Amino acid sequence: MGLTRLLFENPLAFALIAIPLLYSIIFHELAHGWVAWKMGDPTAKMMGRLSLNPLKHLDPVGTLMLLVFGFGWAKPVPVNFANLRESRKGLILVSAAGIVVNMMLAFAAVFLLQFPTLSSNKVAATMLYYMAQINIILAAFNLIPIPPLDGSKILMGFLSYRVQHVFSRLEPYGFFIIIALLYIGALNPLINFFRWIIQSIIRVLLFQ
Repeated sequence: MGLTRLLFENPLAFALIAIPLLYSIIFHELAHGWVAWKMGDPTAKMMGRLSLNPLKHLDPVGTLMLLVFGFGWAKPVPVNFANLRESRKGLILVSAAGIVVNMMLAFAAVFLLQFPTLSSNKVAATMLYYMAQINIILAAFNLIPIPPLDGSKILMGFLSYRVQHVFSRLEPYGFFIIIALLYIGALNPLINFFRWIIQSIIRVLLFQ
């Protein structure tokens, strides 16, 4: 069900899904910009993108997709990788930052659900549940090693510059490749595998 339809049919459910989804995407992008800033690239900070203000991050098409299909994206935080200290390490850390933040948010949500006071509160439990699931999915999806997703840039950090160049040439077509693979279900096994890894890490950290 699209979020627009859900807004009219069940406004509370809309809020419980849309708010965690929106800020999970924003925190993902903020993480990229913050790590880039700490590693020598002030581009995102200079452009005012290190902000929790949703208006600075909303992408018109991504927001429309979110409302209609329940899946969307924010404007990518600008990063000039040429400014980063230790280019390979910087590429890996900046690219991984969003995924790590999504995993941390998922862990925090699952951790809070262990407390009876929160888990017995229907509204709080529902929001925390969606917060966990949304962030696990975002982290798993972004681990896919197809440009322009973060997983491809993490992989590029370990590859030769020649192979990096080949990957970078795929980036303009990556979105269409991803959509096509999602449409035929070819990415589902990989996404499910990454979800299993992330969920396993969370269970280990919670001693479950």
